[in-house]
Amino acid sequence: MSVSVIQMASQADVAANLATARRLLEQAAAEGARLAVLPENFAAMGRSDLPQLGRAEAAGEGPVLPWLKQAARDLRLWIVAGTLPLPPDDCPQGKPNACSLLIDEQGQRIARYDKLHLFDADVADSRGCYRESDDYAAGQRLVVADTPMGRLGMSVCYDLRFAELYAALRAAGAELISVPSAFTTVTGEAHWESLIRARAIETQCYMLAAAQGGEHPGGRTTHGHSSIVDPWGRLLREQAAGEAALTAGRDVAEQAAIRQRMPVQRHRRFSVPCLATDRLE
Repeated sequence: MSVSVIQMASQADVAANLATARRLLEQAAAEGARLAVLPENFAAMGRSDLPQLGRAEAAGEGPVLPWLKQAARDLRLWIVAGTLPLPPDDCPQGKPNACSLLIDEQGQRIARYDKLHLFDADVADSRGCYRESDDYAAGQRLVVADTPMGRLGMSVCYDLRFAELYAALRAAGAELISVPSAFTTVTGEAHWESLIRARAIETQCYMLAAAQGGEHPGGRTTHGHSSIVDPWGRLLREQAAGEAALTAGRDVAEQAAIRQRMPVQRHRRFSVPCLATDRLE
């Protein structure tokens, strides 16, 4: 029942990033992981043509989706594919979503989560202004999917600041929650660990927080500190910066005991948001 989070410092070169990701996924599989989470924008960072790359992937003309399927099959590993800039399934020429895919060990796509909350914020760093909505469309659905490691709720990066999403994932049956991310150094130092641990405690889920951690094109730096946090809020694994494959086990009995001793889901007095749900049994 082991799971891994992958930390990278992705650059603009897609082939080089995929080679790094493959090496780290191999490490995760060798350590016994059945599921691994890649960080946000794992295949490329700092490129202005990401939407075009995403449309090529959706049309079957890009390298990333075939690579993902092959890696999953070769390593017998379920993979949460960070994020890719993919257009909506029903509108191939539409504005892309920041899309997180769940691939099973046979290389089949099991679920797609489109990032609900887009990072439009001013940050006191060298870049200063982030406007994800200039390039991406927001998602519309929360996603929970069954895996051999447990029921997985899917989220991405800036979603961490919106507790109601995680309450909804728990209400939909989540036992683990993936959070591929690329937090800025400034916001990460201020809030990253607090948010991950709070979401774990509130939902009594394992948080699988795979982050970018290093320097990227254009002078951007990311906070790193990829983490696996258990349902009691304990930090099981963490890496401050640089590349890593961090693996930890899920203790099913302990998670059930935590939920039984403190049944916060049953005690909830406020209803969770009414979002359409893609729930795959």
